[in-house]
Amino acid sequence: MTNDDITLTAGDAEVTVRPGNGGRVAGLRIGGTELLRQGERFGCFPMVPWCGRLRDGRFRDGATVHQMPLNAPPNAIHGTARDAAWCTARVDDGAAVLTFDLAEPWPYSGRVTQQIELAEDSLTLSMAVETYESSFPAQIGWHPWLNRTVDGAEAALDFTPAWQEERGEDHLPTGRRIDPRPGPWDDCFGMPDGVDVTVTWPGRLSLRVTSREQWVVVYDEQREAVCVEPQTGPPDGLNSTPRLVTPLEPLEATTTWTWTRL
Repeated sequence: MTNDDITLTAGDAEVTVRPGNGGRVAGLRIGGTELLRQGERFGCFPMVPWCGRLRDGRFRDGATVHQMPLNAPPNAIHGTARDAAWCTARVDDGAAVLTFDLAEPWPYSGRVTQQIELAEDSLTLSMAVETYESSFPAQIGWHPWLNRTVDGAEAALDFTPAWQEERGEDHLPTGRRIDPRPGPWDDCFGMPDGVDVTVTWPGRLSLRVTSREQWVVVYDEQREAVCVEPQTGPPDGLNSTPRLVTPLEPLEATTTWTWTRL
């Protein structure tokens, strides 16, 4: 199939998917109201094969050190898939399946599959990384840019993390866990019972972001948007908390966004 834009609908909910632009969800409209920041770099993009900043663009796999391009000097950020074209494998009623084959500069072969499922009151994003060759460390996550203001209402965040990853001056975790601090944030939080963050635009809409994963990055330092990013490990996690993809065990993750009109 081609990598043309895809539109999914369910009730008065509509999603635009752009396989050719990083496999991202480019738009989510509820009753005609757009929730995602618009633009080529925004929407909601998949972070894979790593999430957030990778210190100095390097990660170790056994005795081998690999160097990734420094697309956020002095670090590498958000993986390679958001800058590539994905392929459309299947489009059904309310669902689309996209694939992306890992390639240079990533040093390992593997396939990423992303499924996007729209219902009348929810959007579910699922991703899997699999390999039939060498095992390798990887991460999965999503980076949604939610509009800070919707129909004149400004977003408010509500979540109760168990801890916050202490952030160094380089914006990377120091390895220490601290009590959660007030925002604004560009920080990673631990939620051992699963990610559960609610974004509310008072009098308009409430959006609940959930995942079985235990890590979420919250970024609200920009005036235009707030970001709630469920992921399988913290920033620089290829080095600190690697998850291994093997021929017998893929790396899989899911996040669901559920909305309620207020």
